Amino acid sequence: MAESEITVNIITCRTIQQGVGVEAGRTSQKYFDACTIVQLHPADFKRLGIGENTRVRVTSPVGSVVLKAVRTREDLVPGLAHIPMGPWANRIVPSYTYSTGEPSFKGFPAKIRAAPAEQIMGAVEVIRDACGLPGK
Repeated sequence: MAESEITVNIITCRTIQQGVGVEAGRTSQKYFDACTIVQLHPADFKRLGIGENTRVRVTSPVGSVVLKAVRTREDLVPGLAHIPMGPWANRIVPSYTYSTGEPSFKGFPAKIRAAPAEQIMGAVEVIRDACGLPGK
């Protein structure tokens, strides 16, 4: 039986697709497509009872964001999820730096649940939302 929500550990890092998107511009469709994903292991898709390309809400102790769930291209294990670095990942990365001066972009917990009716925000919308600024 599928679970309504699963807990995973998140890692974020740069990807080749993200780099190509940056070259096209941070408000381009290429950048959006490269950064608005969460890569999951097939077992985690099964646990959630969802198919590939389903929108999901990813929530950490500091924030929440809607992304598209895709099968991992990397060698992730069940319970470990990957999000490319960018404004969407930054919504859920804890800001605590452990005195290093840089947030911990890897190994923090988050909950994932299916959110097929929710929309993925564009880069500008995500930043406005993160800063508490009104929309257009």
